[in-house]
Amino acid sequence: MAKYRLVLLRHGEGAWTKENRFCSWVDQKLSSDGIKEAQNCGKHLKALGFEFDLVFTSVLSRSIQTAWLILEEMGQEWVPIQSSWRLNERHYGALIGLNRAEMALNHGEEQVKIWRRSYDVTPPPISESHPYYDEIYNDRRYKCSDVPQENLPKAESLKDVLDRLLPYWNEKIVPELKSGKMILISAHGNSSRALLKHIEGISDEDIINVTLPTGVPILLELDENLHPLGPHQFLGDQEAIQAAIKKVEDQGKVKSAEK
Repeated sequence: MAKYRLVLLRHGEGAWTKENRFCSWVDQKLSSDGIKEAQNCGKHLKALGFEFDLVFTSVLSRSIQTAWLILEEMGQEWVPIQSSWRLNERHYGALIGLNRAEMALNHGEEQVKIWRRSYDVTPPPISESHPYYDEIYNDRRYKCSDVPQENLPKAESLKDVLDRLLPYWNEKIVPELKSGKMILISAHGNSSRALLKHIEGISDEDIINVTLPTGVPILLELDENLHPLGPHQFLGDQEAIQAAIKKVEDQGKVKSAEK
């Protein structure tokens, strides 16, 4: 019997996800499909009888919008939401805004997979001449974060994501879990992967093969020491979920017509 239960998910499809671009810290709303994914996620969680006491999100709109839509579908709009940059998507540095399939064509699918999925490889850092540098670093949301603006990352590996996420997990989320609250974390592909790596003890080598589809809730059942009682569970139609996972994996591949 689980002592604690936690639902984690990658937000619904964003506008740049649809365009197959590295979105990272550029703030994007959900696409029309992403809105439907979030709504369907809320319907499914409601049908399963989930009642949340607290929601955690990043400070990026697609994460927050997903949480809003889920709570609305569940009739739980009153549930408090706490947001932190520490749950943000991985900072992809100079790759931000680039098309993944085009990058695969120019640099090879394996290199793009390493940039997207590996544990300790950091992409080239963003520079002040980057077209999205000012949009990110002049954004008011980062002026009230818990670190000075000049100390915010310019590029991150998955290891870096886990390093900046763990203090928030240990100091903010874990105490709420241990108080008996049912928690939803609406995060991103890589912040969710980092958290799964930590909770489930996934090796540095195996994490490269962990792919999370958008808008699919993941149930974690934990013992009194927050150790998993079994592998994480994707909630929903398993065939559709596997198709969604393949869709994410194919984002980093050269399109057939270009091969």
